[in-house]
Amino acid sequence: MAKLHVVALGARLRGWAAEAREDYLRRMPRGYEVALVPRPPRGARVVALDERGREFTTRQFAAQLARWLAEPAPLAFVIGGPDGLDDKLKRDAAQLMRLSALTLPHALAEVVLVEQLYRAATLLTGHPYHRD
Repeated sequence: MAKLHVVALGARLRGWAAEAREDYLRRMPRGYEVALVPRPPRGARVVALDERGREFTTRQFAAQLARWLAEPAPLAFVIGGPDGLDDKLKRDAAQLMRLSALTLPHALAEVVLVEQLYRAATLLTGHPYHRD
C-alpha cells in the first residue's frame, strides 16, 4: 500500500475546496492512500511545495512518485500557509516542487496537489483518467 501524507499548514479549507479534495481522495486507486496530517511523520521524505521548486510534467511527476514510493521512508507533501513555508523546512526538504509558476491560494494548491496525486496514481495503475 502506497501511503502519501499531505500536510497543509494554515487555514482550513472552505466548502468548495474541501469537497473537491475529498472527491479525489475517494477516487484514489486501490493501493494508494492519502492521509491528511498536521505535520510530516518522523523520518518522512518531505516534498515542500514552493514557487522556486522543480516543476514536473504529469508523466514526470508520476515517474518520480513511483521512485519515491519505492523507498522505505514515508512520503509527505507540505503546503505552506499564507506566508509560505519556513526557510529551515525548505532547506531540510528532500525536494522542492512547484505546482505552477503562478502563485496559488492555499485552498487551490491543496486541491491541485491532491488531483495530481490522483492523476499520477491512475497513470501508475493503468487507469485511463490521464490523456496526453
